[in-house]
Amino acid sequence: MREKLEEAIELFQEVLIYGSEHVVKSVKVDVWDEYSPEQIQVLKILSTQGPLSNGKLAEIQGVHKSAISTRLKKLEEKGLVASDKDPNDQRAKIVQLTTSGEEVLRKSDEAVYESIEKLFVGKVEEHEIDTFVNTFRKLKDILHMKGM
Repeated sequence: MREKLEEAIELFQEVLIYGSEHVVKSVKVDVWDEYSPEQIQVLKILSTQGPLSNGKLAEIQGVHKSAISTRLKKLEEKGLVASDKDPNDQRAKIVQLTTSGEEVLRKSDEAVYESIEKLFVGKVEEHEIDTFVNTFRKLKDILHMKGM
C-alpha cells in the first residue's frame, strides 16, 4: 500500500502544479487582472468555510498573519470582504465574504470550470469523473475530521 500511496501523493502534487500552470496560462477573466490568485483563494476559503478569523485564514493559507492582513485590507477596500470584531476575542477580527466577493468568486470559478471542461472533453469519461469526485469527497471528509 505504501508504494501506491506514494505514487498517489506524487501524482496529486504534479496535477496541482500542472493544473495551476494550465489555469494561469489559459484562463482569461477580468477579475484575475484585478486580484491575485492568493486573494481569490481567500475568497474561496471564506466561501467554503464561512466567516473566519485572520489567524485561521493565515493558518489555512500557510502564511504569516501580516500577509493575510495585507490581502484582507485590499479585499475590504474593494468591498469583497467585511470584518467585525470577534465577539469571543476583542483583539481578533472575523472576516466574511460580501455579495460582491461572491460575484467575483463566481466569475473566477466559472472561467476555471469552462477551461477544465474544455480540457477534459473527449479525454475523461463521466464514470472516471464520478470516481474522482467520490475519492476526493472521502479525502475531504478525512482531512476535515482531522482538523477538528
